[in-house]
Amino acid sequence: QVQLVESGGGLVQAGGSLRVSCSASGRTSSTFTIGWFRQAPGKEREFVAAVSWSGLSTYYANSVKGRFTISIARDSAKNTVYLQMNSLKPGDTAVYYCNADPTSRLLIGNPGIYWGQGTQVTVSS
Repeated sequence: QVQLVESGGGLVQAGGSLRVSCSASGRTSSTFTIGWFRQAPGKEREFVAAVSWSGLSTYYANSVKGRFTISIARDSAKNTVYLQMNSLKPGDTAVYYCNADPTSRLLIGNPGIYWGQGTQVTVSS
């Protein structure tokens, strides 16, 4: 099993920045990919960004490319994935979910099998 715990959501004005984090623990391995999906009220959950366990490969949704940056920090104690969000827009308002999978499926925008509980990001105009 893999446990994912998000943190760092909040309220920010349009044009501002926010960073959300996801702490991953459990039976992870070098084949894992990990990333973020989001779901706005009344909309389907959509892919945002993903990174390989090594950090060498990333993939972004077109809607966030150039504004969001995903990264991973790994040490012996924990593994943390960060999503740095800049130039935020009201349309970025959503619950952001951390997602992980033992395969590379997130690197083509497909959801994995492990989910966090989500963190709310609200961008005011």
